[in-house]
Amino acid sequence: MPKISAATVAEHHEAQRRALVDAAYALLSKAPDRAPGLADVAAEAGLARSSVYHYFRSRTDLLAAVLEDRFPRWNERVTAAMDRVPPEEKVLAYVDANLQLVVDGEHAVVGTLARLEPGAMSEDRLAALHDGLTTPLVGALVECGSPRPELVADLVNSLVHQSTALIESGADADAVRAAVRDVLGPRLGRPALGSRHPSTDQRGER
Repeated sequence: MPKISAATVAEHHEAQRRALVDAAYALLSKAPDRAPGLADVAAEAGLARSSVYHYFRSRTDLLAAVLEDRFPRWNERVTAAMDRVPPEEKVLAYVDANLQLVVDGEHAVVGTLARLEPGAMSEDRLAALHDGLTTPLVGALVECGSPRPELVADLVNSLVHQSTALIESGADADAVRAAVRDVLGPRLGRPALGSRHPSTDQRGER
């Protein structure tokens, strides 16, 4: 029987499982162009390959666990960034936090799994996890008084996706962020360019 390093067998099993999930994520971060095999993950975690099968039925099962683990972490980072700013800046904070995940390489993990291990998670489950990421954005839009928060959230996420593609294609992240600020200016309460026509002011002075 393997040596138990935790206070209980259950805690030991959870620690071993945690080590394998962390190891799989570490390997994905180092080489985002390929999904690691179980032997690679076991070696990274310092465990025997046979140990992996005590916790995961297959590589697909393990990589699904990585996704289940990362989405709540991403949500926490985005929500924390939004909580640090006033209501009128929360939408931009949401976008900035998501783009920082891209810069940090987090988004590459999902890209790798979607491309190389499409069966790691069902489309319904993946959609539910993505919806969880969007929830704080919808809440911020409601707080700002948007009459169509869900629709606006979809449009904002389209901007996030396009910005993500630009950064991953080599565009300067700071330049992309600056462009996002230009686009989202009206959403944050600043008047859009050209929204006040000179003739309006002139009529108001008469």
